[in-house]
Amino acid sequence: MTKGAQTVLAVGATGKFAGYVVPELVKRGAKVRALVRGPAQADAAKAAGATDVAIGDLRDSRSLANAVAGVDGIFHIGPAFAPDEATMGVALVDAAQRAGVSKFVFSSVIQPTNTRLKNHASKIPVEEALYSSRLEYTILHPANLMQNIGFAWQSILQTGQFSEPFPRDASIARVDYRDVAEVAAIALTGPTLTYATLELAAGMHSRTEVAAIMTEELSRPISAEESTFGEWVAASKLPYDESQLQLLSKVHEHYAKYGLGGNTLTLRAALGREPRSLRQYIRQLALQTSISSSRTTRSQ
Repeated sequence: MTKGAQTVLAVGATGKFAGYVVPELVKRGAKVRALVRGPAQADAAKAAGATDVAIGDLRDSRSLANAVAGVDGIFHIGPAFAPDEATMGVALVDAAQRAGVSKFVFSSVIQPTNTRLKNHASKIPVEEALYSSRLEYTILHPANLMQNIGFAWQSILQTGQFSEPFPRDASIARVDYRDVAEVAAIALTGPTLTYATLELAAGMHSRTEVAAIMTEELSRPISAEESTFGEWVAASKLPYDESQLQLLSKVHEHYAKYGLGGNTLTLRAALGREPRSLRQYIRQLALQTSISSSRTTRSQ
């Protein structure tokens, strides 16, 4: 389908990352069917711009068949650290082919062939399924997400510390998922990114550099700290079980030894503009903090 998908199924459309994709698709004239787990998420999906909602489960072949029926394209991002993530992704690719879907965009991860990291390697079977399909695929390899800093923002403000469980000088490639979502929408609604596999990064920074940016944008000191993995998990309140946390700990061990490389060229080319920088992301967080503080002061 060379003109782009007219109706797109967005998997996890109310999720903290896939939720960015829905408005980008709507902006480009696509109708969005949201795949959500239950009725409670349906209203949120429609508020984000979805015109249709499919209630189903990636582990249920019947609900998958119903969800993909009649759509032109699919956006898929797997549930983080799920032990059967690969199985679910491959099942969705198979369902898409049986239903005659044209386009499929898979939000994978940077360096999926780094098989030392099982959560990275879990993306490989899904990518292989797409490469061995007749779908017009686009595979996205986003770096560490800037939104992870956003999730820790309140703790950073309260403590004056930006802490992660790897050295302060480890350089990590990061990307704003809003840019990833825009690339996904471009791929689903037009031909320019068909059959592309794209590394998506917006620059590399150490935590020392990130804390310096925070200090400048907040006009107050933020220090770069290193915590143990256990301390970081307790502070982050992550909704993961022990096996999922073990996978995540291996990621941070890798960062401690090697950092995370990433190049901005592909993202810049795919967007046709400069990607959002880490400073821009932090500046926006700081502005939101300032606005929130002003409203609180006025209401007192």
